[in-house]
Amino acid sequence: MRTATVTRKTRETDIQVTWNLDQPGLSQISTGIGFFDHMLEALAKHSSTTLNITCAGDLHIDGHHTTEDIGIVMGQALRQALGDRVGIERFGHIACPLDEALVQASLDISGRGYLVYELHPPAGLIGTWDTELVREYFGGLVEHAKCCVHLHQLQGRNSHHIVEAGFKAFARALKQAIAITGAELPTTKGVLG
Repeated sequence: MRTATVTRKTRETDIQVTWNLDQPGLSQISTGIGFFDHMLEALAKHSSTTLNITCAGDLHIDGHHTTEDIGIVMGQALRQALGDRVGIERFGHIACPLDEALVQASLDISGRGYLVYELHPPAGLIGTWDTELVREYFGGLVEHAKCCVHLHQLQGRNSHHIVEAGFKAFARALKQAIAITGAELPTTKGVLG
């Protein structure tokens, strides 16, 4: 079973992430930021994985360290859980609607971290979460998972809808990319990661 647990403790955050890629289930997520919890629950649900996250962060300052550091730890957990990557589909792509919002996600588990982020939520905050931090989250995850992700907003006016469509699109693309569909490493280089 492809699963990993990663912990990271700094002066700003204390995080533990367990990510099981092969068993959908009830995820337990507690970041201290309500809307972020909601997005991570959606990510787990729509990627058909189980994600357990606890974080004690310096939210008395703001949500930046918590958000970025969770992305970092999730990226490390994803990279570890994927193991040797033999048999994975590697690529995922989907356009995900949520009412008026439409976000396209493309993902390549390439062994190289690269993020193209083109979401434009008009509001500065969703609940208490700064919408600038969505990019910080995905940046940390992508860099540490060593995957390439493109997120493009095709339509949308409502910030909640845009960001949620982005998380769901990423999740569905991830579900495709991590699926075991063969018995070989999906690269001509002979190595991924």
